[in-house]
Amino acid sequence: MRRYATEFIGTYFLLLTIGLAVTTMNALAPVAIGGILMVMIYAGGHISGAHFNPAVTLAVLIRGRIKRADAGGYILAQLLGGLTGAVTSQLILDNAKPTALSPAGREIWMALAVEALFTFALAYVVLNVATSRSHPDNSFYGLAIGGTVLVGVVTVGGISGAAFNPAVAFGGAAIGLFAWSAIWIHLLAQAVGATLAAMTFLTLNEEDRKPV
Repeated sequence: MRRYATEFIGTYFLLLTIGLAVTTMNALAPVAIGGILMVMIYAGGHISGAHFNPAVTLAVLIRGRIKRADAGGYILAQLLGGLTGAVTSQLILDNAKPTALSPAGREIWMALAVEALFTFALAYVVLNVATSRSHPDNSFYGLAIGGTVLVGVVTVGGISGAAFNPAVAFGGAAIGLFAWSAIWIHLLAQAVGATLAAMTFLTLNEEDRKPV
């Protein structure tokens, strides 16, 4: 339960930050989003591993660092935390609604591509800096992961919304950041990106193929 609570809290503050920063169109929203993820990873990494993202949990499951039952608990905690954080942001802003991002036509393929690519990048970085035998007890994992999200949001936020995280996709849709009709784009791309990242990690790191 300590691990599930940690996952809930971290994902809560991630979505709270996204909801507040994006809805108010804060120019520094990417910095805030990458920053809150970084500090929450440092705060909770020693308890749960600080996934705060079902796609990351999927990659860690394929990599062999979490059991299926625990992965299910993580994902549930992340989705609940994200939804609660998103709703809290709207209560604070008195239900101010941003324009929902809803790709159409060729934009769908663009959104699928960038969501898959940057979810791959995020999961690949997480696996290498937070689960590799080559980096035990390192002190840079939170900065690397938060920095990856910052780069992704700045680079492709205008194309796909830069979710890279099913909890962000669901929480964002609940408060109007994403259209529900386009939620499949995020979920499909994120699952593909996370799976490919785990397979790539295992291919490139032979010593990490056995579960720890």
